[in-house]
Amino acid sequence: MSFEPIGAITILVGLFCLLFGTRSTVMAFVIFCTLGSAAALLIGGANVQPAHLFLVFLAASTLFWRRTSVETLEALKITEPGFWLLCLVLYGVLSSYVMPRLFADQTYIVPLGASAHLATSDGVVPLGPVSSNFTQPIYLIGDLLCFVIISTVGSTRSGFETLTNALIAYAAVNIGFGVLDLVTSATGTQDALQFIRNAQYTFHDEETVGNMRRIIGAWPEASAFAGMTLGAFGFTGMLWLYGRKPLVTGPLALLSVLFVVFSTSSTGLVGSVAVLALLYATALRRCSLRRQDRFSAATVIAGPLVICTLVLIALVTDGTAAKIYDYVDTLVLSKAETSSGVQRSSWNAYAWKNFIDSWGLGVGLGTNRTSSFPLAVLSNVGIPGAVFYVLFLASVFGVRRGAPRSYPADVRSAARVACLSLLTGSVIAGPTVDQSLLFYVFAGVASALPEREHARAAQAAGLVPGPRMAALGRSVPG
Repeated sequence: MSFEPIGAITILVGLFCLLFGTRSTVMAFVIFCTLGSAAALLIGGANVQPAHLFLVFLAASTLFWRRTSVETLEALKITEPGFWLLCLVLYGVLSSYVMPRLFADQTYIVPLGASAHLATSDGVVPLGPVSSNFTQPIYLIGDLLCFVIISTVGSTRSGFETLTNALIAYAAVNIGFGVLDLVTSATGTQDALQFIRNAQYTFHDEETVGNMRRIIGAWPEASAFAGMTLGAFGFTGMLWLYGRKPLVTGPLALLSVLFVVFSTSSTGLVGSVAVLALLYATALRRCSLRRQDRFSAATVIAGPLVICTLVLIALVTDGTAAKIYDYVDTLVLSKAETSSGVQRSSWNAYAWKNFIDSWGLGVGLGTNRTSSFPLAVLSNVGIPGAVFYVLFLASVFGVRRGAPRSYPADVRSAARVACLSLLTGSVIAGPTVDQSLLFYVFAGVASALPEREHARAAQAAGLVPGPRMAALGRSVPG
């Protein structure tokens, strides 16, 4: 085991945050989610990222309190999204041990981790246990812990506001790392970022597309940076449409989408179009003469004008239209013909075969690598895991309680769009069932109900009868 400098910084920050309270711990945890290329601990071939290490401090700052621990347990009730995520985790952990042994040598896999078998010329091995059968269940358990803690923190007004500010701060810090990546590359000082690029991943920090350098920020590759930035774009873009903190969320949304487009990632380019379409559809639905909806109305009017203006400029400027076409052709239209596209298609073909050969049960969590999140779910945890995940997602998106167009309702809506934005990137190029802690932070915010705090306070004050008093009242004759 190797303890890295960024790990020492993480622990130091965690100890200070415990002294200052839950708000600072939540803020630091969400910001640590930007460090996707860092390893706080190196255990063999496994990387423990700073956010996963900091999850210990987040749990310590929330679960030791009786009220929050009760709220956390309530988040796992059968009527709550946490229950279905718990079912996915339990099946995933069980499958990671049983399935590679039950179906051993009955199919070939593209291994996610180290395998005891020798790989063939195309990188596949017979099905059997791999090292990531241990690491991926731990990541999924961390996702569950993250979700229930975030939804618990968001059950109070102050906690919900803290989470909103933390996610806005995430968007700002993520952009900051993108700028830092460009500056260090231009000045030849990339070594300054090595302390946050120490994970045992394959880094693509020197690749270019044409004359453009691929932006990776604090992530191992451009597609990962673009995929995670899509979530920040969806969240801040929705808040701006709703008129929530517009002076901050508007510029952050604009910068986020620009970084996604200029990251030269096909995942980001396709995903940004999907998210922009979703935001415009939301603006159409929200458009009205109300003051709060003025940003949605402005988007509905200005959106087509901006697009037409950009198209005209591209057409009348010599060579611009051709350069744009070449850019899109390189990243999207001809992507399947590149060596990377062929390799990813091969991964997906093997993943589908793994799903069929395992009779729909999956070959085990963390066993194989894919290039699409739906295929990762089907091939790893099969139909049972896919059902649990769909039920989890449906319950997260089904939270509609509370006053419409209120501040909590708007933030929950923005968090749901952020989840969809991250899912868009995962569908295009998601290699594993684990979708990162950030996805479950957004899902936790989308499921949080700070309105319950008002109900609890009113009940404690005797303004609203509790269940026992209501039953007693019904038993007393009038």
